[in-house]
Amino acid sequence: MTWRAMVVATISIVLDRVTKWVVVREFELYDRTDVLPFFSLVRWHNEGAAFSMLANAGGWQRWFFVALGVFFCGFILYELRRLPKNDGVMWIVYGLLLGGAIGNLVDRLMQGYVVDFLLFHYESAYFPAFNIADSSLFCGAALWILVMIREARDARVSKDTP
Repeated sequence: MTWRAMVVATISIVLDRVTKWVVVREFELYDRTDVLPFFSLVRWHNEGAAFSMLANAGGWQRWFFVALGVFFCGFILYELRRLPKNDGVMWIVYGLLLGGAIGNLVDRLMQGYVVDFLLFHYESAYFPAFNIADSSLFCGAALWILVMIREARDARVSKDTP
């Protein structure tokens, strides 16, 4: 299962790096191109975490998020090694989480910020801009939650079954 998780992580990282490279090459900072009435491509730099949390913290946050990313990647690799060979989807979860974490970690190490470029909005309401690495992290976390719900439901059913 580990090699399949690494394939998922690698695909996530490559897609993240290529899309960020295109955005940086084609857009100036703060540029915006409306694609659909609710979706725009932008070039924003996020020195913080999700929703720009700690973005204006004075610079120390870069190394905090780098350390957090390294720790998280180590944890995911540790969990991958412990994963049973017959586990159904957790290898996908770990691959998505690892790929997303590495994608943003590379940005923080190389530039000190993460390049965000996908922006969804409705009239004057805006969702924070994000990137492919963020999407991988979100999808991995959502899938993990679904797995936990299914496992809890299955445990409850097996407990109730005589």
